[in-house]
Amino acid sequence: MLLGTVLVLLLFGAAPASAHAALRSTDPDDGSVVKQAPRSVTLTFTESVGLLDDSFRVFGPDQRRVHTGEATHADGRSDTARVGLPGKLAQGTYTVAWRVVSADSHPVSGAFAFSVGKRSATTTQIDTGPDEDPLTGGLYDAARYLAYLAAALLVGAAAFALLCRPADRSPLRRPLVTAWWTLLGSTVVLLLLRAPYEAGAGPAAAFDASALGRTLTGRPGMALLARLAVLLLTAVFLVWLSRSRDRRDHREPVALMAGTALAVGLALTWAAAEHASAGIQVPLAMTSSVLHLLATGVWLGGLVALLLTLRRSSGEDLTEVVPRFSRIAFASVTVLVVTGVYQSWRGLGSVSALTGTSYGRLLLAKLVAVTALVLAAGYSRRWTARLAAPATARTVAVRERVAQPVGAPPPPEATAEPGTPDAEEPEAPAPESGGGDGNGDVRRRGLRRSVLVEVAVAAVVLLITTLLTTTLPGRAQAEAAQQAPVGALPPTTLVTVPYDTGTDTVTGRGTVQVTVDPARVGENGVQAVVYGSDKGLIVVPELRVTFTLPARKVGPIDAALTDAGGYWSTNSVNLPLPGTWTMKTTVRVSDVDQVTVSKQVRIVS
Repeated sequence: MLLGTVLVLLLFGAAPASAHAALRSTDPDDGSVVKQAPRSVTLTFTESVGLLDDSFRVFGPDQRRVHTGEATHADGRSDTARVGLPGKLAQGTYTVAWRVVSADSHPVSGAFAFSVGKRSATTTQIDTGPDEDPLTGGLYDAARYLAYLAAALLVGAAAFALLCRPADRSPLRRPLVTAWWTLLGSTVVLLLLRAPYEAGAGPAAAFDASALGRTLTGRPGMALLARLAVLLLTAVFLVWLSRSRDRRDHREPVALMAGTALAVGLALTWAAAEHASAGIQVPLAMTSSVLHLLATGVWLGGLVALLLTLRRSSGEDLTEVVPRFSRIAFASVTVLVVTGVYQSWRGLGSVSALTGTSYGRLLLAKLVAVTALVLAAGYSRRWTARLAAPATARTVAVRERVAQPVGAPPPPEATAEPGTPDAEEPEAPAPESGGGDGNGDVRRRGLRRSVLVEVAVAAVVLLITTLLTTTLPGRAQAEAAQQAPVGALPPTTLVTVPYDTGTDTVTGRGTVQVTVDPARVGENGVQAVVYGSDKGLIVVPELRVTFTLPARKVGPIDAALTDAGGYWSTNSVNLPLPGTWTMKTTVRVSDVDQVTVSKQVRIVS
């Protein structure tokens, strides 16, 4: 009952939105200048998002953090994030850094700026916080990969035991136990690291009780809890299965249904919290994801089970088991192809994304690896056919002996007296027996080698699959590109202009830091700060900045900077066209000493 409730919450709590949240709009607008200080900052996304304790960090004109309220959803809408601001905000430019968790469990972050009254100069880069802690991200990805490997082995080995029905299941006991414990351990690690992974913090934050409590109430945490519940039920099932092997004929249908239900439940814990749970056609996508995961486990995990069986089982048992697995593997590959094509279309969105995005390039790499895997599987099928040939020959011989026409004379062997050697059942001609002779051993060794290659390539396929689950899909990337800029500060341009008037004084040489904000077509603000040769701020009698667009023969446009007491500034430079402008900065340090330096500035539309 508990498992069913959790899975229902996971399934029907998925919102049909684009995988990975994209920022749709901000209030105040990115790069805007408002006359009165806003009472709050509101972000609107393309899908529902989860909030963190530190979802907003607001920095004032003095680059100090502004005290804010608790992050909430605006008007109860799950696709928004809002934070309250203090009642009185000083004039100047404010930077807002944000971080939320999208519906498919991946954290997304970014920053934007707005100004109250007028823009202010920013002479240093504001630290808006890390996107991801490298150690936490590495440990989290490693645990995800181990979870995929363990799940594939657990599902595949169990399916091999139930569907291929080897006479001796003892070789499968150790991989089943190992896979179960590995999946349990990796799931616990993922549960502990989920909070620091979302917050971009170090692994030590995993032991924060309040953060862990928040994880357990979120979608990814609920999926991991459901996985733990399925694993406990799986342990009971495996114990029951091992104890009922003597009555296998009576209990096999029940075992098959129970095993299938557990495998589906296990696959749902991935599908309900990753790419399939958000985006277009969510019900179909989740069904496809579950089938894809199950087919992957049955095929790739079954390969490991087959490899172990080839080392322990007798030749006669293999002539029946190997063909069964070959048929099951073929069906699994068919399911993988169909679901893989659908998921690739859903994730890419366009043909150009196949080579133009990281997600598309990873898909191409996976396609190459899967092609190599299919080629190795084809080679294994040849060995399978050879290994099954003796059993086929015996079956044909027995059928020819039994299917005699009514009234036909008995075969010569049947005329012998009972008890004589000739009265025994004839053996099928087996010039290349699949038993313990040399030819049978050669076949088993050949099949073991080809299956071993398949297992190695399968590990690479699962690694690429893990990387795909953490990569922004091409369709979502295209959608994000159509929305407001996200993931970085607005396109403010900071240009460092070195100057040298030829005089040997502190003011004679130095640098000018010129900020063009927002570096877009239309009205722009320009701020400039002058540093001397000792890296300290200096006061100069004149500073002039002009802009020229040589390609369109526009300019020069004088920025008309005014001394604002320590820096030079203006908020009314109109740059009418996009392109690469030439910015000329003239620094006069005395009545006779001045120099003009040219730099290129990119203005976007």
